[in-house]
Amino acid sequence: MIDSALGLVVVGYQSDAVWDSFFSSLATSDLLPSAIVVVENGPTVAPALDPETSPPLTILHRPDNPGYGAAINAGVKLLPGGCEWVAIANPDVTLSPTALAVLLGAKDNFPGTAILGPQIQTASGQIYPSARAIPGIRIGIGHALLGNIWPRNPWTLRYLGAYGSANLRTAGWLSGAFLVVNRAAFMDIGGFDENYFMFFEDVDLGFRAKAAGYRSVYVPSAVVTHSGAHATRSSASKMVMAHHRSAEFFLAKLYPKRIQGLLRFALSLGLRLRAVIESRRIQRATKI
Repeated sequence: MIDSALGLVVVGYQSDAVWDSFFSSLATSDLLPSAIVVVENGPTVAPALDPETSPPLTILHRPDNPGYGAAINAGVKLLPGGCEWVAIANPDVTLSPTALAVLLGAKDNFPGTAILGPQIQTASGQIYPSARAIPGIRIGIGHALLGNIWPRNPWTLRYLGAYGSANLRTAGWLSGAFLVVNRAAFMDIGGFDENYFMFFEDVDLGFRAKAAGYRSVYVPSAVVTHSGAHATRSSASKMVMAHHRSAEFFLAKLYPKRIQGLLRFALSLGLRLRAVIESRRIQRATKI
Protein backbone atom coordinates (compact mmCIF):
# COMPACT_ATOMS: atom_id res chain seq x y z
CA MET A 1 0.00 0.00 0.00
CA ILE A 2 1.29 3.45 -0.90
CA ASP A 3 1.00 6.12 1.79
CA SER A 4 0.54 9.51 0.16
CA ALA A 5 1.77 11.25 3.32
CA LEU A 6 5.12 9.42 3.34
CA GLY A 7 8.25 10.24 1.36
CA LEU A 8 11.68 8.64 1.36
CA VAL A 9 15.14 10.20 1.05
CA VAL A 10 18.19 7.95 0.76
CA VAL A 11 21.77 9.17 0.38
CA GLY A 12 24.38 7.16 -1.49
CA TYR A 13 28.13 7.34 -1.76
CA GLN A 14 29.96 4.55 -3.59
CA SER A 15 26.81 2.53 -2.95
CA ASP A 16 26.60 0.40 -6.08
CA ALA A 17 26.95 -2.83 -4.07
CA VAL A 18 23.95 -2.14 -1.80
CA TRP A 19 21.31 -0.42 -3.94
CA ASP A 20 19.73 -3.69 -5.06
CA SER A 21 19.34 -5.04 -1.52
CA PHE A 22 17.92 -1.75 -0.24
CA PHE A 23 15.28 -1.42 -2.94
CA SER A 24 14.49 -5.13 -2.91
CA SER A 25 13.63 -4.87 0.78
CA LEU A 26 11.59 -1.73 0.15
CA ALA A 27 9.61 -3.57 -2.53
CA THR A 28 8.43 -6.11 0.08
CA SER A 29 7.31 -3.41 2.53
CA ASP A 30 3.67 -3.43 3.63
CA LEU A 31 3.76 0.37 3.34
CA LEU A 32 5.42 2.24 0.49
CA PRO A 33 6.35 5.93 0.19
CA SER A 34 4.55 7.97 -2.41
CA ALA A 35 7.82 9.51 -3.63
CA ILE A 36 11.52 8.66 -3.39
CA VAL A 37 14.50 10.99 -3.65
CA VAL A 38 17.96 9.48 -4.09
CA VAL A 39 20.79 11.91 -3.41
CA GLU A 40 24.00 10.62 -4.97
CA ASN A 41 27.01 12.12 -3.20
CA GLY A 42 29.89 11.54 -5.58
CA PRO A 43 30.42 10.32 -9.12
CA THR A 44 28.90 6.83 -8.85
CA VAL A 45 25.73 5.80 -10.65
CA ALA A 46 22.44 5.91 -8.77
CA PRO A 47 19.94 3.04 -9.07
CA ALA A 48 17.42 2.59 -11.86
CA LEU A 49 13.94 1.49 -10.76
CA ASP A 50 11.08 0.09 -12.77
CA PRO A 51 8.68 3.05 -13.18
CA GLU A 52 5.70 0.70 -13.50
CA THR A 53 6.18 -0.93 -10.10
CA SER A 54 8.00 1.70 -8.05
CA PRO A 55 6.97 5.06 -6.55
CA PRO A 56 8.11 8.15 -8.47
CA LEU A 57 11.88 8.49 -8.22
CA THR A 58 13.94 11.69 -8.29
CA ILE A 59 17.73 11.46 -8.47
CA LEU A 60 19.84 14.37 -7.33
CA HIS A 61 23.54 14.14 -8.22
CA ARG A 62 25.90 15.92 -5.83
CA PRO A 63 29.44 15.21 -7.10
CA ASP A 64 30.69 17.87 -4.67
CA ASN A 65 29.69 15.51 -1.81
CA PRO A 66 28.32 18.04 0.71
CA GLY A 67 27.96 15.41 3.45
CA TYR A 68 25.12 13.28 4.76
CA GLY A 69 23.03 15.91 6.52
CA ALA A 70 23.26 18.44 3.70
CA ALA A 71 22.25 15.77 1.20
CA ILE A 72 19.22 14.79 3.29
CA ASN A 73 18.15 18.43 3.58
CA ALA A 74 18.36 18.83 -0.19
CA GLY A 75 16.41 15.63 -0.74
CA VAL A 76 13.60 16.58 1.65
CA LYS A 77 13.08 19.83 -0.25
CA LEU A 78 12.48 17.85 -3.45
CA LEU A 79 9.66 15.75 -2.02
CA PRO A 80 6.06 16.67 -2.92
CA GLY A 81 4.28 18.92 -0.47
CA GLY A 82 1.91 16.16 0.63
CA CYS A 83 4.69 14.14 2.25
CA GLU A 84 4.09 14.95 5.91
CA TRP A 85 6.47 12.23 7.12
CA VAL A 86 9.86 11.42 5.65
CA ALA A 87 11.85 8.21 5.96
CA ILE A 88 15.58 8.95 5.94
CA ALA A 89 17.96 6.12 5.13
CA ASN A 90 21.43 4.90 4.38
CA PRO A 91 21.46 2.58 1.37
CA ASP A 92 23.17 -0.23 3.30
CA VAL A 93 19.95 -0.77 5.24
CA THR A 94 17.33 -3.44 4.54
CA LEU A 95 13.81 -3.08 5.89
CA SER A 96 11.60 -5.77 7.37
CA PRO A 97 8.19 -5.80 5.63
CA THR A 98 6.40 -4.17 8.57
CA ALA A 99 9.06 -1.62 9.58
CA LEU A 100 7.54 1.49 7.99
CA ALA A 101 3.97 0.67 8.98
CA VAL A 102 4.94 -0.02 12.60
CA LEU A 103 6.99 3.16 12.83
CA LEU A 104 4.22 5.38 11.52
CA GLY A 105 1.71 3.54 13.68
CA ALA A 106 3.61 4.80 16.73
CA LYS A 107 3.59 8.48 15.79
CA ASP A 108 0.77 9.37 18.19
CA ASN A 109 1.86 7.36 21.23
CA PHE A 110 3.77 10.30 22.72
CA PRO A 111 2.72 13.95 22.33
CA GLY A 112 5.08 16.01 20.24
CA THR A 113 6.68 13.05 18.47
CA ALA A 114 8.86 14.33 15.63
CA ILE A 115 11.44 11.55 15.11
CA LEU A 116 10.81 7.81 15.06
CA GLY A 117 13.58 5.21 15.03
CA PRO A 118 13.41 1.43 14.59
CA GLN A 119 15.36 -1.35 16.22
CA ILE A 120 18.52 -1.58 14.13
CA GLN A 121 20.15 -4.98 13.85
CA THR A 122 23.63 -5.73 12.57
CA ALA A 123 24.22 -8.17 9.71
CA SER A 124 24.83 -10.87 12.35
CA GLY A 125 21.48 -10.20 14.04
CA GLN A 126 22.77 -8.28 17.06
CA ILE A 127 20.82 -5.25 18.29
CA TYR A 128 22.75 -2.05 17.66
CA PRO A 129 22.32 0.62 20.39
CA SER A 130 20.59 3.13 18.16
CA ALA A 131 18.56 5.05 20.78
CA ARG A 132 20.91 6.89 23.10
CA ALA A 133 21.15 9.69 25.64
CA ILE A 134 22.60 13.08 24.74
CA PRO A 135 26.33 12.71 25.55
CA GLY A 136 26.83 15.48 28.11
CA ILE A 137 30.04 15.91 30.06
CA ARG A 138 29.61 13.16 32.68
CA ILE A 139 28.20 10.54 30.32
CA GLY A 140 30.50 11.55 27.49
CA ILE A 141 33.73 11.43 29.47
CA GLY A 142 32.83 8.21 31.28
CA HIS A 143 31.90 6.46 28.04
CA ALA A 144 34.92 7.80 26.14
CA LEU A 145 37.41 6.72 28.81
CA LEU A 146 35.89 3.42 29.90
CA GLY A 147 33.65 2.20 27.07
CA ASN A 148 36.31 0.01 25.44
CA ILE A 149 37.92 -1.40 28.58
CA TRP A 150 34.83 -1.65 30.84
CA PRO A 151 31.77 -1.91 28.57
CA ARG A 152 29.35 -2.29 31.49
CA ASN A 153 30.39 0.90 33.26
CA PRO A 154 27.43 3.03 34.43
CA TRP A 155 28.14 5.95 32.09
CA THR A 156 28.26 3.78 28.98
CA LEU A 157 25.10 1.94 30.04
CA ARG A 158 23.28 5.22 30.56
CA TYR A 159 24.52 6.59 27.24
CA LEU A 160 23.72 3.54 25.13
CA GLY A 161 20.37 2.82 26.76
CA ALA A 162 18.58 -0.46 27.52
CA TYR A 163 17.55 -2.92 24.84
CA GLY A 164 15.60 -6.16 24.85
CA SER A 165 12.21 -4.73 25.80
CA ALA A 166 9.52 -4.39 23.15
CA ASN A 167 8.19 -1.21 24.76
CA LEU A 168 8.38 2.16 23.05
CA ARG A 169 10.50 4.76 24.81
CA THR A 170 11.79 8.25 24.26
CA ALA A 171 15.49 8.84 23.63
CA GLY A 172 17.89 11.74 23.46
CA TRP A 173 18.74 10.89 19.87
CA LEU A 174 18.22 8.13 17.31
CA SER A 175 20.65 6.73 14.76
CA GLY A 176 20.53 8.49 11.40
CA ALA A 177 21.04 5.19 9.57
CA PHE A 178 17.24 4.99 9.42
CA LEU A 179 14.73 7.50 10.76
CA VAL A 180 11.21 8.66 10.08
CA VAL A 181 10.76 12.37 10.77
CA ASN A 182 7.80 14.68 10.84
CA ARG A 183 8.53 17.03 7.98
CA ALA A 184 7.07 20.14 9.57
CA ALA A 185 9.06 19.60 12.78
CA PHE A 186 12.19 18.76 10.80
CA MET A 187 11.91 22.02 8.87
CA ASP A 188 11.01 23.94 12.04
CA ILE A 189 14.36 23.10 13.63
CA GLY A 190 16.26 23.70 10.39
CA GLY A 191 16.82 20.09 9.33
CA PHE A 192 20.27 18.62 9.79
CA ASP A 193 23.07 21.02 10.68
CA GLU A 194 25.14 21.08 7.50
CA ASN A 195 28.30 21.97 9.42
CA TYR A 196 28.65 18.25 10.13
CA PHE A 197 30.12 16.44 7.13
CA MET A 198 29.45 13.07 8.70
CA PHE A 199 28.89 11.70 12.22
CA PHE A 200 26.99 13.44 15.06
CA GLU A 201 24.48 15.10 12.72
CA ASP A 202 21.87 12.72 14.18
CA VAL A 203 22.94 13.49 17.75
CA ASP A 204 22.65 17.20 16.99
CA LEU A 205 19.22 16.70 15.39
CA GLY A 206 17.89 14.93 18.48
CA PHE A 207 19.39 17.58 20.75
CA ARG A 208 17.78 20.46 18.86
CA ALA A 209 14.47 18.62 18.53
CA LYS A 210 14.31 18.15 22.30
CA ALA A 211 15.23 21.79 22.88
CA ALA A 212 12.34 22.81 20.63
CA GLY A 213 9.85 20.66 22.54
CA TYR A 214 9.75 17.66 20.22
CA ARG A 215 10.29 14.00 21.09
CA SER A 216 12.45 11.26 19.60
CA VAL A 217 10.77 7.86 20.03
CA TYR A 218 12.41 4.45 19.76
CA VAL A 219 10.09 1.78 18.29
CA PRO A 220 11.79 -1.61 18.81
CA SER A 221 9.00 -3.62 17.16
CA ALA A 222 9.97 -1.99 13.84
CA VAL A 223 13.14 -3.71 12.61
CA VAL A 224 15.74 -2.85 9.99
CA THR A 225 19.16 -4.36 9.33
CA HIS A 226 22.21 -2.18 8.82
CA SER A 227 25.20 -3.88 7.19
CA GLY A 228 27.28 -0.91 8.30
CA ALA A 229 29.70 1.67 6.94
CA HIS A 230 30.03 0.22 3.43
CA ALA A 231 31.53 3.48 2.15
CA THR A 232 33.98 3.96 5.01
CA ARG A 233 35.56 0.57 5.71
CA SER A 234 38.52 1.28 3.44
CA SER A 235 39.40 4.46 5.35
CA ALA A 236 38.60 3.54 8.96
CA SER A 237 41.46 5.58 10.42
CA LYS A 238 40.30 8.74 8.67
CA MET A 239 36.75 8.07 9.81
CA VAL A 240 37.87 7.92 13.44
CA MET A 241 39.40 11.37 13.06
CA ALA A 242 36.24 12.69 11.38
CA HIS A 243 34.07 11.21 14.14
CA HIS A 244 36.05 12.96 16.85
CA ARG A 245 36.04 16.29 14.98
CA SER A 246 32.26 16.09 14.80
CA ALA A 247 32.08 15.21 18.49
CA GLU A 248 34.20 18.25 19.27
CA PHE A 249 31.90 20.49 17.22
CA PHE A 250 28.79 19.10 18.94
CA LEU A 251 30.19 19.57 22.44
CA ALA A 252 31.05 23.17 21.57
CA LYS A 253 27.34 23.66 20.77
CA LEU A 254 26.30 21.82 23.92
CA TYR A 255 28.47 24.11 26.10
CA PRO A 256 28.44 27.45 24.25
CA LYS A 257 28.67 29.92 27.13
CA ARG A 258 31.73 32.08 27.58
CA ILE A 259 32.14 30.83 31.13
CA GLN A 260 32.40 27.29 29.73
CA GLY A 261 35.43 28.12 27.59
CA LEU A 262 37.88 26.19 29.77
CA LEU A 263 35.57 23.18 29.69
CA ARG A 264 35.39 23.31 25.89
CA PHE A 265 39.18 23.50 25.70
CA ALA A 266 39.61 20.48 27.97
CA LEU A 267 37.03 18.44 26.06
CA SER A 268 38.59 19.39 22.74
CA LEU A 269 42.04 18.41 23.94
CA GLY A 270 40.77 15.08 25.26
CA LEU A 271 38.91 14.27 22.04
CA ARG A 272 41.90 15.07 19.87
CA LEU A 273 44.18 12.91 21.99
CA ARG A 274 41.68 10.03 21.91
CA ALA A 275 41.31 10.39 18.15
CA VAL A 276 45.06 10.08 17.63
CA ILE A 277 45.26 7.03 19.90
CA GLU A 278 42.32 5.29 18.19
CA SER A 279 43.60 6.13 14.72
CA ARG A 280 47.03 4.69 15.46
CA ARG A 281 45.46 1.58 16.99
CA ILE A 282 43.51 0.99 13.78
CA GLN A 283 46.57 1.59 11.63
CA ARG A 284 48.54 -0.96 13.63
CA ALA A 285 45.72 -3.50 13.44
CA THR A 286 45.48 -3.23 9.67
CA LYS A 287 49.22 -3.95 9.32
CA ILE A 288 48.97 -7.23 11.19
